[in-house]
Amino acid sequence: MATNTFGWLFLSCALLLLSRSSNVVLCQSASGLYVFGDSLIDPENNNYLLQSYARANFPFNGIDFPNKEHTGRFSNGKNAADFLAEKVGLPWAPPYQSLSKNLNATSVVVTGVSFASGGSGIFNGTGNWLNETSGIFNVTDDIGSFPLTTQVEYYSVVHDQLVQQLGSAGAESHLSKSLFLIVIGSNDLFAYFNKDSNISQQYTPQQYVDFMASSLKPLIKKMHGLGARKFVVIGVGVIGCCPAQRALNNTECNTDINYWSVKYNEALQSLLTELKSELSDINYSYFHLYDAMNDIIQHPQTYGFIEIKAACCGSGDLNAAMGCLEYYPGTTHCSNRKNHLFWDFVHPTETASGIFAGILYSGSEQFTTPINVKELVKSMNVNTLVRSCSVFIK
Repeated sequence: MATNTFGWLFLSCALLLLSRSSNVVLCQSASGLYVFGDSLIDPENNNYLLQSYARANFPFNGIDFPNKEHTGRFSNGKNAADFLAEKVGLPWAPPYQSLSKNLNATSVVVTGVSFASGGSGIFNGTGNWLNETSGIFNVTDDIGSFPLTTQVEYYSVVHDQLVQQLGSAGAESHLSKSLFLIVIGSNDLFAYFNKDSNISQQYTPQQYVDFMASSLKPLIKKMHGLGARKFVVIGVGVIGCCPAQRALNNTECNTDINYWSVKYNEALQSLLTELKSELSDINYSYFHLYDAMNDIIQHPQTYGFIEIKAACCGSGDLNAAMGCLEYYPGTTHCSNRKNHLFWDFVHPTETASGIFAGILYSGSEQFTTPINVKELVKSMNVNTLVRSCSVFIK
């Protein structure tokens, strides 16, 4: 064992010197995918919130999913997290809520877990604007969703189970090679601009987006303290152009929401730069979803889309009066989902999610900074290797 360790350290240090002198990328694969966020990537966690309206476990959702199963994904098929898992060679991350009751009795799924919850936000209570429109920051019983703070608490349970299952060193190694996907913020912005909300009376838009970013920071640091090293962070998209917003604005985009989405994304990018300076052992890939989505809206035919305003599934103007509810009077769904950007009044189609995941995985610096996920997966934690080499050299 000692000989093997000596040989590994010698080879590692040699590779480190080579990489620094010739820009060679040291490779390792992703061990797991841990998912945090909202309905854009919720696999079915909200199925367990029986009092919530933010659920999708009914048709026509899932019409293009295997066996036409309406799992609880807010899509006609797979979501972006599913596609990303496939890109990095991992199985789809199972919903935490389906595992939570058995975590003390069985082994946790080592390849990853999804904590994402439809309607959730950075702030506790954001999801409740779907169920009730007042007291968003004062609600303590999140019947509408599992907010990000709760999702991170759930991850701490999974972390402890991994330590029990793999040992401290094994869990640390596994998590350092895993991806931590974060997709959050849209619902917080929707809540601020909701006409029945009183949040705008408490904060200016700039104060609010800054507060969003600053509130996200301790949650990411907590994840880091629990082993997370590789983050995949997706910015807020052009949410003012979703069918729900267009329907309220004579088919035009809500420019206010779009403007402050950009401002939040700027604050989020600054936060990531700040975190990197404070926590030198983390690496991240930031996806400019706003820019990628806007490119589709401006050049739909380039991506194979024909309809970028109306939802495929729904009712009323632009199919945006309600979500995709088969039992709601007047609900219809389009026959060719592949040429629609939006599935329902706010969520993308499976085709759009696949395009976004593809850009996120291997896109250029135009949309992914400072590196894409493919490069992130390949990147080795050089600081850890440096410490090992320091010991070896001594």
